[in-house]
Amino acid sequence: MAEEYGKGVPMVLNPQMGAIDGTVESIRYRAQLIARNQKLDSGVMSTGVIGFAAGFLFSLLMVVVLPLMAGL
Repeated sequence: MAEEYGKGVPMVLNPQMGAIDGTVESIRYRAQLIARNQKLDSGVMSTGVIGFAAGFLFSLLMVVVLPLMAGL
């Protein structure tokens, strides 16, 4: 029936994916940043107390113990 009007078989056009690809890449980049930040926060929160204690003991060693040993 379409041949009667000289139209032939309709062809499917390629979709314009440029805007969609850009949006997907933007979302992927932001998701990776959020995941990286969450991992960093989790690591800091899990070892924060140990790091604080180690720093406190090191500062005591440098400020109190070493001058006493040097005879000041």
